[in-house]
Amino acid sequence: MSRTTLTVLVVLAVAFLALTGLAVQRGILGPAQQTAAIGGPFRLTDQAGRATDQGVLKGKWSAVFFGFTYCPEACPTTLLALGQAEKLLGPQAKAFQTVFISVDPGRDTPKVMANYLGNSAFPKTVVGLTGTEAEVAKAAKAYHVFYQKAGTGPDYQVNHSTITYLMSPRGKLVCFIPYGAPPDVMAKKISAAMAAGPGATAC
Repeated sequence: MSRTTLTVLVVLAVAFLALTGLAVQRGILGPAQQTAAIGGPFRLTDQAGRATDQGVLKGKWSAVFFGFTYCPEACPTTLLALGQAEKLLGPQAKAFQTVFISVDPGRDTPKVMANYLGNSAFPKTVVGLTGTEAEVAKAAKAYHVFYQKAGTGPDYQVNHSTITYLMSPRGKLVCFIPYGAPPDVMAKKISAAMAAGPGATAC
């Protein structure tokens, strides 16, 4: 291959990547492909002991987070931030909820979930979900969530994904909120999605 041909191929490749990046940024490409595979049917039990399915996401903007009540850092940190973000939303908070799904069904009974989520610093509008091992596994798979038990005995931990999923009132993924995002950033993302409407595909 000549040097001229190689140079032309490199230029074309760079141009293609640049155009693809611009298309994703402007919403021409990307969101539909990225979000289509996230979320799906599940059947779990809420903190009041009621059978709950994916319909819980309909009608509200939902921050979905997978964790467990014995979680030492990621879960309380995220829930505290979501609690602050909820306050920052002001009147918009009426259309927002947090959905906390346990990846530790062996310990996280509905009663345990209710006690844990009763923390006044956590979001006021929060749905805690747990279930059988199989039910939790199905929900986690739908959201591409990794989790794995670590250790033995009563004080075992569970390693798990720490991304928060912002879902639209239609139950569709809008965007990912990374772990460690401060409350104001969370609130801005949620507000941006709300401003775009129920069909939002980015925030």
